[in-house]
Amino acid sequence: MIDEISMKIRADELIRMALAEDVTSEDVSTNAILRESAFGEAELLCKQDGVVAGLPVFERVFALLDDAVTVVCEVQDGARVRRGQVLARVYGDMRSILTGERTALNFLQRMSGIATYTAAMADLLRGSGLQLVDTRKTTPNMRLFEKYAVRMGGGGNHRWNLSDAVLLKDNHIGAAGGVREAVARAKAYVPFTMKIEVECEKPEQVAEAVEAGADIVMLDNMSDEQMKEAVRLVAGRALIEISGNVTKENVQRLVSVGADVVSCGALTHSAPILDVSLKNLRPAEIGDVGKR
Repeated sequence: MIDEISMKIRADELIRMALAEDVTSEDVSTNAILRESAFGEAELLCKQDGVVAGLPVFERVFALLDDAVTVVCEVQDGARVRRGQVLARVYGDMRSILTGERTALNFLQRMSGIATYTAAMADLLRGSGLQLVDTRKTTPNMRLFEKYAVRMGGGGNHRWNLSDAVLLKDNHIGAAGGVREAVARAKAYVPFTMKIEVECEKPEQVAEAVEAGADIVMLDNMSDEQMKEAVRLVAGRALIEISGNVTKENVQRLVSVGADVVSCGALTHSAPILDVSLKNLRPAEIGDVGKR
């Protein structure tokens, strides 16, 4: 689970890496026009309807550049926002605002896009009892932020990484020589506190996995008929997860299957950004902070 404490502990290093990617020696454009400190303010504008996520990260980008920069947020993460809405105002040295602008927006746009896509899917499943979760199909070095964004959109998180839980996929099963042997080896290796999940491509594997003691079975790219047969075979003895090419366009058909969880890689690998911009940068007085 990713919470605010995890964000604070681990986010700074990743944000610094992003800033280092954008500034190798200096921001030559900004330094060419502003030779010395000049206090100013800018507005963070939403250009599409959606769900915002990543405002603390947006703020932290500027804080790491210049701890005198102040971001005053008008909304909180998880809020549904409208086109034209002011999400925040940024106050401080205009040189710092200009230098941090793109990195801060890259994080916020990406995270808000994921939250928006997740919210759209979560709305389709509302009241069904089927829980929507993400996958490990995340952008390298962005998993912390992307999984947080899923939660802000109303989804849940699958395992964080390979150390979190046993998930025996097709290649694990092939390497072990079959479902039963793979589960037996996993049960002999991991502590009793760790759950074991098995990816199944056909109902026969589901029956074998449950009989071997799997805690969770994943129905991978099965037809509707196969999934319903798998649910019948499980008969409440394990949690059931549906996975495989799940999108906003087809998720509702899964409601009637009788599963517990649906995992969706598209939440993180296919969500478009939410368009936000930092606009109207202008000189201001220090006493103007937070007055608007």
